[in-house]
Amino acid sequence: MSPASETTAAITAHAGAPSTRSKIKTLADLAAILTGHRANGSRVVLCHGVFDLLHVGHIRHFESAKQHGDILVVTLTPDRFVNKGPHRPAFSEALRAESLAALSCIDYVAINDQPMSIELIGLLKPHFYVKGADYKDADKDVTGGITLEQKAVESVGGKIVFTDDIVFSSSTLINKHVPVFSSEVTSYLDGFTRRYSSDDVLRYLELMRPLKVLAVGEAIIDEYTYCQAIGKSSKEPIIAVKETSSERFAGGILAVANNVSAFSDNVGLVSLVGDRDTHDDFVKSSLRDTIYSHLLVRSNSPTIAKKRFIEDYFFTKMFEVYTINDAPLDRSDNMKLCALLEEVVPQYDVVVVVDFGHSMMTTEAARVVAEKAKFLAVNTQSNAGNLGYQTIFKYPKADYVCITQDEARLEMRDRSSDLNEIVAKLSDDLSCSKVVVTRGKSGSIAYRAGQGFVETPALAGHVVDRMGAGDAFLSVTSMLAALDAPMEILSFIGNAVGAQAVATIGHRESISRAGLWKFLTSLLK
Repeated sequence: MSPASETTAAITAHAGAPSTRSKIKTLADLAAILTGHRANGSRVVLCHGVFDLLHVGHIRHFESAKQHGDILVVTLTPDRFVNKGPHRPAFSEALRAESLAALSCIDYVAINDQPMSIELIGLLKPHFYVKGADYKDADKDVTGGITLEQKAVESVGGKIVFTDDIVFSSSTLINKHVPVFSSEVTSYLDGFTRRYSSDDVLRYLELMRPLKVLAVGEAIIDEYTYCQAIGKSSKEPIIAVKETSSERFAGGILAVANNVSAFSDNVGLVSLVGDRDTHDDFVKSSLRDTIYSHLLVRSNSPTIAKKRFIEDYFFTKMFEVYTINDAPLDRSDNMKLCALLEEVVPQYDVVVVVDFGHSMMTTEAARVVAEKAKFLAVNTQSNAGNLGYQTIFKYPKADYVCITQDEARLEMRDRSSDLNEIVAKLSDDLSCSKVVVTRGKSGSIAYRAGQGFVETPALAGHVVDRMGAGDAFLSVTSMLAALDAPMEILSFIGNAVGAQAVATIGHRESISRAGLWKFLTSLLK
């Protein structure tokens, strides 16, 4: 049974009045029921959406929709596909379905099992598919969903129509009247929306499109091996576990390139892969088709892989195993890399270097990108394989630096001074005017020389997995820095990206432009 079917069963078992209970159907049952209605000559009308907070605008929309036919069906986006910001949906799919079923103008309610309604339309075959007036201009729909929905309904002989009545926003009402954020975040959003309109923020998603962006760094295969503890070994003081499943992700610079490609139409990639244990097919299939990749082969090396063993009930990471050659890059490979960078780097508007400290970015390679890049964004990561040996000062010039607060303190060999003082000194020592320090659940601090600091709180709701959040933050904010976006807008969008990244396991899903647009729109209402 699908999650949506399980929810439907739970609703029908607990809803109050029999008439309300009988309206809520599984998709399979609803398809059969509507076949009968169509055979009897009834016209079927379909409305679809999140309907997170039922309001008078929705009610009038449904009443207008019912006028186009005889049977009104309303379907819901399931909780797991609602992408409207942290803590959303505010009301579960079960509660949303029950609220809709209580309206007399609605004949049937069902919960979709897909993120979009395309398959749903094909299954239910409505005569009319009804949307609100705010969807009438397809050019303003950044997701492109309304165009796909129109094609889907026309393919089954139906027609899309738009209602034109009073319009409210569930997101606006929830933001104002349902306390989903801490007082700190609520106060921040209130102040931010006074200074910047949604147009001020969202226009940068369009401005990113023409930028030519090159991602440079190590390709890493991240593997999660899920386990169940079965007991202590009888002969040794270790815990024995049973492997239950595993999955692989395209990590490292591969994930960065995928994230960037959601916003830029011209993305390049320079990376190293191994000459053994290459994961070649997986790497190529994991990259988006629009990415132009230069994958050099490192001799006598595997493609870097990091396997994490995870207790799957609580999603607790127990330990990890590196498959890696962490010796210095040999002279021949270094010369090939530097020659490639000499040729490729000048072709791009923005170069994003993520230096994982696993030998690829030699002093010579760092010098080439610093000298040749029109705009250079750099992140140098500290991890178990390089702690104490990795430094941002390897790069003689950078236009934008983004690192964690622990990495900033390590760079300056200072774990107790005020973080703002450390960031300002780091900026000065690097001669880099734009520096952002990410602080996990405490948000981020953005600094621009001559302008000062901007502190932005974390915008995440439920944190599933922190891996890759910093890379996602850098991927998007590098382009914003190159566009000279105000640091407050840069850090706001960056924290929204981070919030989306921690809501998924590993790199299972890349950041999407449409998803970020919805997320930001929800926050700004």
